[in-house]
Amino acid sequence: MEGMSGPYPVRGSVSLPEAELMWRFSRSSGPGGQHVNTSDSQVELRFDLARTEALPEVWKQRALERLAGRLVGGVVTVRASEHRSQWRNREAAAVRLAALLAEATAPPPRPRRPTRVPRGINERRLREKKRRSETKRGRSARDWG
Repeated sequence: MEGMSGPYPVRGSVSLPEAELMWRFSRSSGPGGQHVNTSDSQVELRFDLARTEALPEVWKQRALERLAGRLVGGVVTVRASEHRSQWRNREAAAVRLAALLAEATAPPPRPRRPTRVPRGINERRLREKKRRSETKRGRSARDWG
């Protein structure tokens, strides 16, 4: 497995530079025995989305708008603690941040072009309703007396 140091690709030729990523390490909770008490394997990765120069301005505005609920002072934070090794958690956090930014900077979907229901389909639906109604009307008790 090769190292993930250096720029992390977001989409196309745009990537996150290592200089703009802020790492913080702490002790992870959960299983791990004595090892977990001595190593800082949990990773918190912070990226200042509001001040970054790595993303095009249009992408940055789109991401700020879409991630508004996750941002604290224009900074997006991602945590990873699922692995026992700090290196693998660093890798997981970086990949997660890149995926989050790729989704947030994606262009909006094309607007849906409204279409009409074809006349034949509508007529067939009405014929089915009429037939069903006749079937049910035939079950009524008024003719059985």
